[in-house]
Amino acid sequence: MVSTRSSPSSEPSGLSVRLLGQLAIVRDGVPVALPASRKMGALFAYLALAPHPVGRSRLCELLWDVPNDPRGELRWCLSKLRGVLDGPDRRRVETQGDTVALRLDDCFVDAPVIVAATAHGFSKLGIERLRGLANLFAGDFLDGLELDRSPLFNNWLTAQRRRFQSCHAAVLEHLVGALPAGSEEAAAFHDRWVELAPFDGRAHLALLANLAIRGAFGAAEEHLAAAARLFQSEELDFGPVQRGWQAIRDRPSGASLQAQPCAITVPPLATAAAADKPPEPSHASLAVMPFVDETGLGGVRGGLADGLTHDIITRLAKLRDFFVIARGSVFALAEMNLAPQDAGRRLNVDYVATGTVRSLTGRIIVSVELVEVRTARIVWGETFERRHDDIFTVLDDIGNSIVSSVSVEIETVERNRAMLKAPNSLNAWEAYHRGLWHMYRFTQPENDLARHFFDMAVALDPTFTRAYAGLSFVHWQNAFQRWGDRDRESGLAFETAGHSLLVDDHNPAAHWAMGRALWLRGEQDGSLIELERAVDLSPNFALGHYALSFVHSQSGDPRAAIGSSDHSRHLSPFDPLLFGMLGARAMAHVRLGQFDEAAEWALKAVARPNSHAIILAIAAHCLALAGRLDEARKFAAAIRKTLPNYRAEDFIGTFRFEPDAAALFRQAGRRIGLS
Repeated sequence: MVSTRSSPSSEPSGLSVRLLGQLAIVRDGVPVALPASRKMGALFAYLALAPHPVGRSRLCELLWDVPNDPRGELRWCLSKLRGVLDGPDRRRVETQGDTVALRLDDCFVDAPVIVAATAHGFSKLGIERLRGLANLFAGDFLDGLELDRSPLFNNWLTAQRRRFQSCHAAVLEHLVGALPAGSEEAAAFHDRWVELAPFDGRAHLALLANLAIRGAFGAAEEHLAAAARLFQSEELDFGPVQRGWQAIRDRPSGASLQAQPCAITVPPLATAAAADKPPEPSHASLAVMPFVDETGLGGVRGGLADGLTHDIITRLAKLRDFFVIARGSVFALAEMNLAPQDAGRRLNVDYVATGTVRSLTGRIIVSVELVEVRTARIVWGETFERRHDDIFTVLDDIGNSIVSSVSVEIETVERNRAMLKAPNSLNAWEAYHRGLWHMYRFTQPENDLARHFFDMAVALDPTFTRAYAGLSFVHWQNAFQRWGDRDRESGLAFETAGHSLLVDDHNPAAHWAMGRALWLRGEQDGSLIELERAVDLSPNFALGHYALSFVHSQSGDPRAAIGSSDHSRHLSPFDPLLFGMLGARAMAHVRLGQFDEAAEWALKAVARPNSHAIILAIAAHCLALAGRLDEARKFAAAIRKTLPNYRAEDFIGTFRFEPDAAALFRQAGRRIGLS
């Protein structure tokens, strides 16, 4: 439990802890010496960085691999830490049950300050704050604190060092961009950035631009030559940096470099072998680095961790949401022991996913992080813990959760980024995500804006399958919500879904769009065929499972609808269409005669913040069937505030219920005055 205050404590009894560099503890300006034991320092540092209490078994596993009494050694270490850290009025080492925590919430600890700033975003910080963060880096994380015969701790230590090196590079990048170009201070930070990230082309180009501003063209040419030799030694393409430098030199003599010292940018670097390949479409890209096996088997390949990595890469590729680096490339690069962000830059990707796998008695634990390469920001992290009953079933379940979460998180980041850009500056990928942002608001004006941006996306990239699927979705919404002529909008939904299939028949979103369009046209059998094809192509495509639930809930198999609804929510528990997943399950329960269950699921659907009038209608009718008439009438009144003439026949006409279900909903409408 640590503090993220941005400067050392000024309290008389304040402690300051340095983890970025050699471990150091200071109280009132006086160094505090831990007992002369490397494991004592490792234990302190691990607890200092832990966000939650840590189990004793985890600490023993991490630091001791001897068959004698590790818990006894742990007790001895904790007693020594108490002697050093605890005061008469403050206990810093706390044990509760089988867990241990270090209470440093009133202290300054450098590493969590960096973590908090990374989460907040360096671009939002001023120069003074960035200077302060840069000065916190006194060296590598826990410099010199490796342990013999403690592979799990050393794995953790290596991962943390990579993490904070990437944070350091991101701080320096933002700082040199904020400082006056050409200043001595900026030059010093440019040197630090290049030293820390020697294969980051942007660092070299920023340094070259800074030298040019100062008129030091000879020094710039010397640096360029040395950097070129370095890149060639690693078989990396140096062409973008050379072209960027040439552009700087070719500027007219009167042009100012002062305003934008890094206006000439360089993309993340690919290997030289890939340099002559045509550029990929402007889609997000991802590398899933081989997960680390923390069972203590070290470099043994082919175990659980490698199998899980391979499975995740394959499943993500099947989604066809973004460009996924092939397995061979990431496994080859992993042998070079690079930090994830450095690997991401070499592979020319936007995001890197990393993870660890631990197998303990009776359970398996998988931890995953998704990092944005450009900023070193962790955009998502999760730990999955399952019982070890059937290892292959367990890994399949964990893999499902990881794939769906990674896809959703990347889409969320890309949507939010697109919203911050000027509309006339968007590329096809950004226009598509801007369209998604508006589409998920589920109002007629927002739906019209979504159509505008999807149109922009397909105009910029006529081969963009998902943008056509997005267009089909907005036309589908116009028909479903009666925001336009139903026949016309149904035809447009079908036409744009057809374009999506023509571009990429193996994209699950294309078959999903076609399945929904066929449902609008009353072709249920064809609809189910297309939706089944979508989930066959990508079993992790949550919207495909939801659409199957939607169709089955009305006139297909209601039990299949419940299963598909549950699976879609398991795959994407925070999906923007969660209200629909819940509403489909409610309608399936009605068809099974389970009115109480239907009412509860309908209430969950209507509680979602973006639920619309049709979801309110599902709740009103399900509550009426369950005999909860007062609640049902409240929802009916809410609907009629915006749709004064709304009736049960409007609700029934929206869907394609089989006759018995339609009769039940008519009965419900009569009970609450919607007949």
